[in-house]
Amino acid sequence: MELTGSTHAAPALAAAHDVIRQPLGGVLPRLSATLAALVPHLAVAERSTHCAHSPFKTHSASGNAVGRITAAELDPLTVSVPAGRPWQGTARIGGADRPVLAVASDATERGALLVLVRSDDSPLAETDSAVVQALWDLVTSHFDRLVTEAVPSTLARSRASAGERARVIAELTEYHATALSGLLGVLRSRKLDDAAARAAAVDLAVTALVDLRAETERDQAVSEEPAAEAFARLADSLRPLVRHSPVRLELGAPESARPLAADVAHAARAVVRAVLLTSLEQDAVNRIHVSWSLTDSELRATVRDDGPGRVSMCTLGPQRVGERLEALGGRLDVDAVPGWGTTVTATFPLGAPQAAAADPLAPLGDRELEVLTHLARGHRNRVIAQELHISESTVKFHVANILTKLGVASRGEASALFHQVA
Repeated sequence: MELTGSTHAAPALAAAHDVIRQPLGGVLPRLSATLAALVPHLAVAERSTHCAHSPFKTHSASGNAVGRITAAELDPLTVSVPAGRPWQGTARIGGADRPVLAVASDATERGALLVLVRSDDSPLAETDSAVVQALWDLVTSHFDRLVTEAVPSTLARSRASAGERARVIAELTEYHATALSGLLGVLRSRKLDDAAARAAAVDLAVTALVDLRAETERDQAVSEEPAAEAFARLADSLRPLVRHSPVRLELGAPESARPLAADVAHAARAVVRAVLLTSLEQDAVNRIHVSWSLTDSELRATVRDDGPGRVSMCTLGPQRVGERLEALGGRLDVDAVPGWGTTVTATFPLGAPQAAAADPLAPLGDRELEVLTHLARGHRNRVIAQELHISESTVKFHVANILTKLGVASRGEASALFHQVA
């Protein structure tokens, strides 16, 4: 469905629903198609933090040819466009000055930017740009919720994709750094007498090295969080939970300045919130202490209460806590002493993700992963169809593909494999 200048509420809501129900990789193309009639454009670019493994995305609309859009070209717009206030003008995009519409949303913790590379520079009606803003706010709010809740299947996919992305970035960085360093060594040689040419080449190589390092830093800015900032966000989300409670909340921030991978930070916050809520459900709890500590290899998130000491793995709920940890290769330890309280420790490895190549779920597409997630919860085809807004025949088609790609003979075996790796 496309939005037009005369779009009414019902079609607009249907279009929004159609966008957010897409698999992660299909949201930007569908969003582009939805906005094509309202804001004709050649391409669209996105920078967001709800997708830790791929925070920068582009899509060419209807096969339109636009030069390669880079993350660096979005930097000025990221800084200058305020959240909730659409901006239209000319910006350097795809290697040329082009008319754009840029909208920023603060629905995610560190903001999200959408840029439409327009096909003409005619002024847009304020109502039309407001529709784009509202739709972008809705999309980013939806995916921020998925990240905040740290859904196990989403975490597993994010970790696998992040591992491959980290490997490629590392290889490219090493290759370019080696090549440019060698170039500098040659050009600095006294055997070359053309000083002007040598100086120009040295300047070019130095600039390339600086750009390469800047690209790495830009990637880290959206895919990592400093530990102290990540814990501060956790603290802000916990205080309202005890605001009207007699329980005293004590917070122990990490002393390390080491950055955390975004998926680890999101999962750690989700796990701590789930454990805290379970602790608050007990009687006779007066104090709860929440702390993070980091070593060279892991993050330990600890929740300690002075309650009756009856919290267990079962009361925590494996779906809320255990599966999120398993998706990142972590573990959960519960130490309950009747009459003295409970200490729950969630441990997250901090090493570079290594599971991408060995992930048995890697052959599955986004929609197939969604269907498998429902299979693992014991849902039948009718329920899956209702939840994903597809037909039962489509569900059967996806299930058949899942069994074939995973090399299993039944839904039960597919579910068991999902629980083993996700």
